[in-house]
Amino acid sequence: MRKTIFQFFHWYYPKNKLWKDVSQQAEHLEWLGISDVWLPPAYKSSAGSNGVGYDVYDLFDLGEFDQKGSVKTKYGTKNQLINSIKTLHQHNLNAMADIVLNHKNGADETETATVIKVDYNDRNKIVSEAFEKEINTKYYFPGRNKKYSEFVWDWHAFTGVDECTSDEGNCIFKILNEHGGEAWDNVIGNEFGNFDYLLGADIEFRNPNVRNELKYWGKWFIETTAFDSLRLDAVKHISPDFYKEWLDYLNETFQKKFFTVAEYWSSDLHFLHEYLNVMEDRVQLFDVPLHHNLYDASMKGKDYNLPDIFNNTLVGTRSQSAVTFVDNHDTQPTQSLESFVDFWFKPHANALILLRQEGVPCVFHPSYYGGSYESNGNKIDLAPVPHLYKMLMIRKNLFDGQQCDYFDHPNVISWFVSGTLENRNAGFVVVLSNSDDGFKEMNLGSLNGNRKFVDVTGSFADAIQTNDEGIAIFPVKSRSISIWIKEEALDKIK
Repeated sequence: MRKTIFQFFHWYYPKNKLWKDVSQQAEHLEWLGISDVWLPPAYKSSAGSNGVGYDVYDLFDLGEFDQKGSVKTKYGTKNQLINSIKTLHQHNLNAMADIVLNHKNGADETETATVIKVDYNDRNKIVSEAFEKEINTKYYFPGRNKKYSEFVWDWHAFTGVDECTSDEGNCIFKILNEHGGEAWDNVIGNEFGNFDYLLGADIEFRNPNVRNELKYWGKWFIETTAFDSLRLDAVKHISPDFYKEWLDYLNETFQKKFFTVAEYWSSDLHFLHEYLNVMEDRVQLFDVPLHHNLYDASMKGKDYNLPDIFNNTLVGTRSQSAVTFVDNHDTQPTQSLESFVDFWFKPHANALILLRQEGVPCVFHPSYYGGSYESNGNKIDLAPVPHLYKMLMIRKNLFDGQQCDYFDHPNVISWFVSGTLENRNAGFVVVLSNSDDGFKEMNLGSLNGNRKFVDVTGSFADAIQTNDEGIAIFPVKSRSISIWIKEEALDKIK
């Protein structure tokens, strides 16, 4: 079965429902052909049950301790989490953990440390003398009371903080600990001079005690929850040397190679390749450049040259390392990385990741389930993406044979997957338009000679029949998508 990831959450998911919903939907996700279900950060947020999970407070609190105003996380209790993963396993689904190790938020106490102020736009530039500052870097998790781990996080375990007074504006203070001194950790890329610091209390991975604690936590976390695969958050801000050590430890400890996808948020393909090279292919990366191409295509409409859609992307240059996606929680409306693909183009975009041989696609929860939510007082309604169910069923049941592209027109592109001698009813044809009605004459080969194809999107009621050689003209309506499958395969997408 082809690997297909399903991101089972979004930024505005209702409180205290998600773990239960995962259990209830596991059977259906198996039916869709999903391989890995990506779950949100499972540990206690600094905002307690209101936190999405990326503002990490206590990695060992999975919804078990009364901390930050609640026992539950936003998504439920520890037992509900573990039960949801058990249910996924009962339905042959892998559970993908969201690993957030870059920073901590919500310290239990302040402490005094020596810091220097650095330029916000060039973190390598020092703009003050060293001075003593009261900072939020003491974490001892009184609600957990040393259960599972007695490790105390203090200023030696962090590289910097961003605690400004009201008149300082944007500011970052580098902590002068014994591991890095004035220097930030080595990371891939050159944004802000050095983008080691992102937010909160930034973790110091050069501290051997920190590395040992995070390896110990990783082992405990997987033993406790039975997660199968990993999504690494914000790797642009973390030294790849740490993650190489951490992943090698887990792979050796559990005697398996964890399927791991990392989030390096950049459209600069050079840095994505550099990160993959340094990591020596221990991970795959989300194809951020492709996402931005899809977003641009949705915004520009007929002025976007569709044959360029895979230009300067990871899937176009290093497909074995690419995890493709249309949208995710960070690109949703009102988020800092907002770049939500416009609705009219979402069927096109999902076809371009799900019905292609290259890359591992990741489907976003609202794209399939839809929903409504409020953000900053605004109500946002999300409709399910048309035809997404059928795309998933085609990927599951009919994806067999050779792929051939017809990317030869600025506004109408197409491709087909041929089927095989052993599986003649497999295969399909996809035609996309971002402008007027169009068509594509295609040669599907003699294997597909004299076969009737039907459009599962419903745009065309009449079947198209190929000639003896497998040639036919496949139409598509304006700004639309048509997916043609063999008439005998219709029962495979019900």
